[in-house]
Amino acid sequence: MYQLVLIRHGESQWNQENRFTGWQDVDLSEKGRAEARLAGEILKKEFIDRGIEFDLAYSSVLKRAIRTWWIVLEEMDRLWLPVVRDWRLNERHYGGLTGLNKSETAARHGEEQVKIWRRSYDTPPPLMEESDPRHPSHDVRYKNVDKKKLPQGESLKDTVARFLPLWTQEIEPQIRSGKRIFIAAHGNSLRALIQYLEKMTPEQIMEVNVPTGIPLLYELSADLKVLNKRYLGDEKTLQAALESVANQGKAKNK
Repeated sequence: MYQLVLIRHGESQWNQENRFTGWQDVDLSEKGRAEARLAGEILKKEFIDRGIEFDLAYSSVLKRAIRTWWIVLEEMDRLWLPVVRDWRLNERHYGGLTGLNKSETAARHGEEQVKIWRRSYDTPPPLMEESDPRHPSHDVRYKNVDKKKLPQGESLKDTVARFLPLWTQEIEPQIRSGKRIFIAAHGNSLRALIQYLEKMTPEQIMEVNVPTGIPLLYELSADLKVLNKRYLGDEKTLQAALESVANQGKAKNK
């Protein structure tokens, strides 16, 4: 049996402000840092204190994910753990919605349209112009990435297509070799993996929410089928976090 731990970064400053973030490089809020510390404490108790070690960590190249695994590894006293940072673990690119408040956007365009932009499988948001200074082609961290692969806006289907080669070519072989992997990423890049692991339909994944800062443990068979999954930590905290994510796209007067 293989074990894989996923964690969405702790609450970011733009999560706190209920804004579409995507590839914008926003740091953690104080609450997000506290979530990451608690996640580290939980993982230390669940694994390290029981003599169970992680072998390798992965994260996106966005600071909210990087900061989360820094804090988590610090709490586990495992800062020396090898970490691979890869742009393909980045959040879904929200295109022209980047920076907009979700509730205000819902009030303007309707909650159903915002839900489609946030949760539909194959409908991308309005695209970001390449001339926009926030476009990833202007960011030095992507200088070695083929410009044709850099998104102007992505559906979840696009995010899956971007992420899956990293999984199948790099992460999956590491797991099959017996390594215990820890991935710190984002709501939609993790939903892409969850859909793949659990063989969900586009309709099923549309209803899946991933809370910030709560570790999700998968136990996988020899052929990487899901045997068990569970969030680690307090059930009340988990339910409140899931409800908070689900409500982000609703207008404030609702």
